[in-house]
Amino acid sequence: MTLAAAALAFSFPASAVYAVEQPAAVPQLLPIGVAVGALPLAVEDRTGYQRTSFKHWNVGANPTDGCNTRAEVLIAEAVVTPGVGPGCTLAGGVWWSYYGEREMTPAGALDIDHVVPLAEAWDSK
Repeated sequence: MTLAAAALAFSFPASAVYAVEQPAAVPQLLPIGVAVGALPLAVEDRTGYQRTSFKHWNVGANPTDGCNTRAEVLIAEAVVTPGVGPGCTLAGGVWWSYYGEREMTPAGALDIDHVVPLAEAWDSK
């Protein structure tokens, strides 16, 4: 080994921190009240939040097929798959409403929303 190679091999600072592989956490099945009670609490902070910083719908997984994220979710979640026309227009299809406990159609009657509203997620970062 040359002196230059030796210098490169040992040029890390003495204070460098190296990642140590940790054992994987073992999943636990807890009652919902216990699981929620274990969540950390903190003061919410909306500083810097602007709704306009988040796109409403993006172009989806394949930008060339014309289907935005909303259409992709509707296709993926359909009980009866809709037909997909030009520009990713959805025709037919049936969806299950967990809120109304009934089948729903047409696709335009359904809302696709965030599980957690953006502002709440921002506040709770």
